[in-house]
Amino acid sequence: MTLLVPLYVHPARDPDAWRLLAAAGDRVYGVVLNAADGPGTAPDPAFVSAARALRAAGTRVLGYVDLDYGVRPGSAVIRDLDRHREWYDTDGCFFDQVPVDRSALPGCRRLVRAARQRGAGTVVLNHGVHPAPGYARLADVLVTFEGPWTVYLSSFTRPRWTARHPPERFCHLVYEVPPALAAIAARAAEERGAAVSCAVAESLPNPWSAPPPALLGDMP
Repeated sequence: MTLLVPLYVHPARDPDAWRLLAAAGDRVYGVVLNAADGPGTAPDPAFVSAARALRAAGTRVLGYVDLDYGVRPGSAVIRDLDRHREWYDTDGCFFDQVPVDRSALPGCRRLVRAARQRGAGTVVLNHGVHPAPGYARLADVLVTFEGPWTVYLSSFTRPRWTARHPPERFCHLVYEVPPALAAIAARAAEERGAAVSCAVAESLPNPWSAPPPALLGDMP
């Protein structure tokens, strides 16, 4: 089991959280850098330093890019990709709010191609649910669940097409997980076909404001 960690807190506000991720080594698949619902309008020196520390530790840095379920103009998406690369030297991208319908596949394919052309070695698509099967051909990892622990336990289902792909291609992001159950949440993800996951205790509106309890034992 490896962790994909969206950490949506400013490094100046919680520097220990960013240091913890840099010290986690290969337990972390990647860290999603989200300066301001994307790269922001100007480079932020604190995020520049945090991204540099993660890369020096061998951890992927994935720039957050919102697709707004296919509504956001492609030019705005590409601008975000360019800014992430130029300002934060990101290794890849984390497309959020990705559409799920088959009809949106061509547009998403163009954006993934643009990301690859701009040097994205890793592309993650966050649908939050299982999309049409064709999306699995576009990305390195699909996030096929994002939601609270109670929903994950009661309502998660896995379509048959996912069995054609290795579990390393899928990620589950679960919040409102009691800290004592973090290890159980990780095992649940594995049992449900996702070798990448992240389970946190926090709640909406920003459940990704702290590192996962799975890493807190590493805090010096």
